[in-house]
Amino acid sequence: MTSVKIELANLSEEYRFDYVGRGANGGILYQNGGSVLLASVCTQEDKPVGEDFLPLSVQYIEKAYAKSKFPSGFIKREGKPSESEILTSRLIDRTLRPLFPKGYGYNTAIIVLVLSYDGKSDLALNALNAAACALYVSDLPLESLKDNAVAGVRIGRIDDNFVLNPTPLELMQSECDIFISGRGEELLMIEMKSLRTAKGANELSEEAFLEAIQLAKSYISHASKHYNQHFKPHKKPPLSLPLYEQNFDQSLYEEIYARYAPQLKESITFMAKSESAKSLSKLIAQVAEDYSLEHTQAQDYVFAAKRHYVRSMILDSAIRADGRGFKEVRPISIETNILPFVHGSVLFTRGQTQALVSATLGVENDAQSYESPASKTPLKRHFLFHYNFLPFSVGEAALIGSVGRRELGHGNLARSALHSNIQEQTQSIRLVSEILESNGSSSMASVCGGSLALCACGVEVDSLVAGVAMGLVTSGEKYAILTDISGLEDHDGDMDFKVAGSYKGISAMQMDIKLGGITETILKEALLQAKEARAHILEIMEKARANIKLNVDILPKSESFMIPPNKVVEVIGAGGRVIKDIIERFNVSVDLARDSGMVSIHADNMDNLQKAKAFIMQLVGGGQSVDWDSYIVGEHFIGKIKKITDFGVFVELPRGGDGLLHISKITKDRQARLNDILEGIEELECEILSQHKNKVELGLIQSII
Repeated sequence: MTSVKIELANLSEEYRFDYVGRGANGGILYQNGGSVLLASVCTQEDKPVGEDFLPLSVQYIEKAYAKSKFPSGFIKREGKPSESEILTSRLIDRTLRPLFPKGYGYNTAIIVLVLSYDGKSDLALNALNAAACALYVSDLPLESLKDNAVAGVRIGRIDDNFVLNPTPLELMQSECDIFISGRGEELLMIEMKSLRTAKGANELSEEAFLEAIQLAKSYISHASKHYNQHFKPHKKPPLSLPLYEQNFDQSLYEEIYARYAPQLKESITFMAKSESAKSLSKLIAQVAEDYSLEHTQAQDYVFAAKRHYVRSMILDSAIRADGRGFKEVRPISIETNILPFVHGSVLFTRGQTQALVSATLGVENDAQSYESPASKTPLKRHFLFHYNFLPFSVGEAALIGSVGRRELGHGNLARSALHSNIQEQTQSIRLVSEILESNGSSSMASVCGGSLALCACGVEVDSLVAGVAMGLVTSGEKYAILTDISGLEDHDGDMDFKVAGSYKGISAMQMDIKLGGITETILKEALLQAKEARAHILEIMEKARANIKLNVDILPKSESFMIPPNKVVEVIGAGGRVIKDIIERFNVSVDLARDSGMVSIHADNMDNLQKAKAFIMQLVGGGQSVDWDSYIVGEHFIGKIKKITDFGVFVELPRGGDGLLHISKITKDRQARLNDILEGIEELECEILSQHKNKVELGLIQSII
C-alpha cells in the first residue's frame, strides 16, 4: 500500500493505492479530513455490447454508518438511493463519460462508497475526485487520461468575492453555488445555481459568471497537473480492448449520402420528433433493401449521413433544420390557470415542446423530510419540483414507470432555477411539470412554466425566470451557436448548454460538453446569446402574467400571528388534546413555534381561519373571555350544535365557549354515523358532566335514538 497526500484550496486529500478494491480494474481509498470514500472501476472485458454505445453506470452511495447512524425505515439497511445520491452519481457520470473513446462498448461500473463522514467535507467534490482518480489509475485504455487527470472545484461567492471549495458554513453565506469539472485546460461539466440571502435572489451576471469560470480553469489546470504528477506512478498497464468500429465503405457512404439527400432533408425538417423518427426508419429500411444491407449496417450509414447533413447545413449554409436563424426562438404560447381545481397551472408551449406545470400550496407538514449525512435528524425541503417525461410526448407506446435519473436531474435543475426567486422560503410549494410533447429543451420549458405557475397561485417572487437551451456545432475553426435547440440539434451537436435566469442575471445553468473543451470566446458568446433569448422569452411571459386570473375560491388561506411563548403549552393542551380539538372543530391546520410564540393557521376558507384564530386568542387571553368557572357540574341547558365530528358533537354553551358531547353519550353503536343520527336536529338538551379550565364534557339529557 502506498499513499499520496495533496494540498489544494480548502482540501487536504490523501489517496491510498493498492490497498482496497484490488480485484477491480481500478480502486483507491480517498480521505479528506475525517471523510473516507472508496472508489472503484470495474469492466467486463469479455462481453462487449457490439455497437456504438457506451454502457457506463455510476453509483454513489452514502452508508448510514459513515455518520454513526442507523438507516431509517423498517428494514434498517441501505436500499433505494436518495435524490442526493442520484444527483451526485449524475454529476460524476456527466464528467467522466466524455473521457471514454468512441467505440468503447464494455460494461463498466464506477462505484463510490462514503465510509466515514466528518460533517464538514464536500462529499460531491470528494466523490468526483475519488472516482476520477480510480479511473485514472485503472487499466482501462483511455487516451484522454494519458497526460491529464480530472479535477473538480466548487465555487461560492461571499460579499462579491469568489471562494474556492467553500466550507459548509461559508456555503450557507454564499450568493451562488458553482460546480465545475475539467482536465488540464479543458472544461467538461458546469453546474450553477444562485442562492437567496438577505440581498435577494442573487442572480449572477454574465460577466461575474465568466470571472468564476476563469478562476475555475486556473484551479483545475493546477490541480490536474498536480494529480497527474502524483498518480502516474500508480497507473496500471493498459489492457488491450478492441473498440467497436463501424465497417464503413467510404464510397458506398458517399453514394448513399448523395442519393438520399432529399429524403434526409425531408426527415429532419418534420416538425414533430416522432414523425422525424418514423421517416428515418422508413429511409433505413429502404437503404437496407436497395443495397442488400443488414438493418444495423443501413442504420449506421443513415445516421452518419444525417449527422453530416445537419452539421453541414448549419456550418456551410447557415440554415437550421426548421428554417430558423441561429438566434431565433421557436414560437411561444402560454395559457394560465386552465385547471379549475388546481391552485395554479400553466400550459407552456415552445415550438414542439409543451409542458403543463401545476402548483400546489401546502403547510409545514407538507414539506418533504429527507436524510442528510450531516444531520442526525431529518431535514425539511419546502420547495419541490417534480418533472415527469411522459412517453407519448415523443410518440412512444409505453407504460409510465418509476422516476428515472434524467427526470430527477431535470427537476433539480428547474428547482435550482426558481428557488432563489421565491420570497417566502418557508411556505410548502410543490411544482409538477408534465411533459406533453418534447422536441428539445423540455427542462427549460418547465422552468418557464414553473415560474408562471408560482404567480398563478399568488406566490410572491422577486421576478420571473425564463430558461433556454443553447447548442454548438463546430468543425475546425468554424462554429455556430444555436439558440433554443431542438432534439435533433441536441443529438447531433457538440454541446448542451442550459441557462435560466431573470432580467438581472443567471439563476441556474448546466453545461455538458461533448468536445474536448470549449474556448472562453465561444462560452462568452453563448452566454450573451442566451441572455438575448431570455429577454425575449421573459417579455412574452410578462404579458401572460398580466392576464393571470387567480383561482381565488380554492386557494388556501393562511395567517400568522404571535402569542406569548409561555402560552403555547395552553394551545397544545395535555397530550395535544386542545390543538387536536381546534383542528377538528374548525377544519384547519395549525403550526406552533414554541420558542417565538408564532402561530400559523391554514384553512380552506377565511371563515374557518378567523374562527380558529379567535378561539386561540381567547385561550391565551387575547380575545373575548369566557368565564369557564361559571359552568358547574350538573347544569342543564339547551345548546346549538356547532360541529359534528367522528368522535362527537361540539355544542354551544349558554355563556360562551363550546362543550363536547362524546359519541358514547349518544349511541352505543360505534359504527353509527352521527351525521345520520342528528339529521334535522339543530339543538340538544345537555348536562355538564365535568369542567376543567376550558374543557367542558357534556352528557345527553334525553335520548334521541
